[in-house]
Amino acid sequence: MRLKIVQRTFVKQTDVSYLTHHNPKHTNPHQIDKTTSTKPQIPITRNSSIMSSWLDDDSTFSTDRKTLSQTPYYEPTAKEFGGSGYTPRVSYHYNPDVSRYHYGVRHPMKPFRLMLTDHLVISYKLYEQMDLYKPRKATNEELLEFHSDDYIKFLESVTPDNVNKFASSLKKFNIGDDCPVFDGMFDYCQLYAGASLDASRKLINGMSDIAINWSGGLHHAKKYEPSGFCYVNDIVLSILNLLRVHPRVLYIDIDLHHGDGVQEAFYLTDRVMTVSFHKYNGEFFPGTGNYDETGVGKGKHFALNVPLQDGIDDESYIRLFKSIIEPVITTFRPTAIIQQCGADSLGCDRLGTFNLNIRAHGECVKFVKSFGIPMLVVGGGGYTPRNVSRLWCYETSVMTGQQLNSKLPESLPFRNFFQPDYSLHPNLGDRIDNKNSKKYLENLKNTLLENLRYLRGAPSVAMQEIPPDLQNITNDEEQAIIDKLNRESELDDIEEENRYWVTKKDEARKGELVD
Repeated sequence: MRLKIVQRTFVKQTDVSYLTHHNPKHTNPHQIDKTTSTKPQIPITRNSSIMSSWLDDDSTFSTDRKTLSQTPYYEPTAKEFGGSGYTPRVSYHYNPDVSRYHYGVRHPMKPFRLMLTDHLVISYKLYEQMDLYKPRKATNEELLEFHSDDYIKFLESVTPDNVNKFASSLKKFNIGDDCPVFDGMFDYCQLYAGASLDASRKLINGMSDIAINWSGGLHHAKKYEPSGFCYVNDIVLSILNLLRVHPRVLYIDIDLHHGDGVQEAFYLTDRVMTVSFHKYNGEFFPGTGNYDETGVGKGKHFALNVPLQDGIDDESYIRLFKSIIEPVITTFRPTAIIQQCGADSLGCDRLGTFNLNIRAHGECVKFVKSFGIPMLVVGGGGYTPRNVSRLWCYETSVMTGQQLNSKLPESLPFRNFFQPDYSLHPNLGDRIDNKNSKKYLENLKNTLLENLRYLRGAPSVAMQEIPPDLQNITNDEEQAIIDKLNRESELDDIEEENRYWVTKKDEARKGELVD
């Protein structure tokens, strides 16, 4: 007699139990301006090793469709013994329109990487852990807080159709192969700058502890011209906004390229400290960022540059990063931090020369988060879109304190972009020989730490003026709100008067009131 073998999928209740919750309003998070997440699916574990095997299960058991649909894609990261238990409020600022622009067929900058990132965030259901915002465009007045009037007027006016009329201005404004004129260029700038400004406002008013804008981080743009694929410097605009209430702001840049635009903007002040980890050999773009660039005047010693050679690996990078950032934070004592997370420092990047893996890059962001200081997290470079989106999704999980299954969700749109491994953590290292010797890195660290000794503690700031209005509204919108409130107030007065006479009539005896 033949026995029919039936394969069953089961979960041992002694090992893992799940509390699941589904809220249908989260099915399309970008149809609304703001969403406060409900409690996520929370796995309760008795053994961390059990959960690690659950997250990346390669066992012989197969799962049916129903089981697959009910399995969470993430679990809360286990807190270390003696940890602070820091659980920040995280906000996610993304306007889907920003991913629809195109620099050109052969241009390495691909804004559609933002769409891939958003698809990953949605597929892993990380939106359940964050407040979601669809930010408006930055206004011309907001852009003029840093950029010059003639430059903003040029960006607003020039298009691919009329570019010949501006032939005399193209060289003046550094328009060329790196920074071409493309369709919708000014709208694109307004969108990503508006998202960073919106994120900074959420930090200022205390609605968020960590605000994320992956479309931002374009750190090369100058006051009078674009540079290195960057037209508007959203980071500088955000720092200026934060400085209205924060006495000291720390800027940390882990892009492959030196954050020259941000450093230049704050080279003379002691209220902003810039720290940039990047490749430097004197010729690699932008050609700046040696360790001897430390600031001028009041800003002397408030710019810190970490020049690296090709091929640096995970262990060397993380060790150097932590050994520098910790004394920077304890000495400068910032009240807000902007973390630029350029993905071109990953291995296998189209323009990159480092050997970093996604977890190593994320470890740097996790370390900064551990200080519990309000953070604005932005994107930046990154020219292999599938790896850029992997990184920024992973770092979103780091910010929200979730651990993701390394196997990408089956429901992920454009999943074929991530073949052949369909993994969140492909091996990106060991492609280039590491030219950073231990001796070089040790001497570099000592030189930079010596520079910190000149700071003599955090600079004090006298806040003498009340900051301007910090609401995310324009003057016209504000006036419309005031007019509406005035109309409602008039209606309230009329209704109050009617209620008064109705009450009097009810209380009166017959013949006391005359109509």
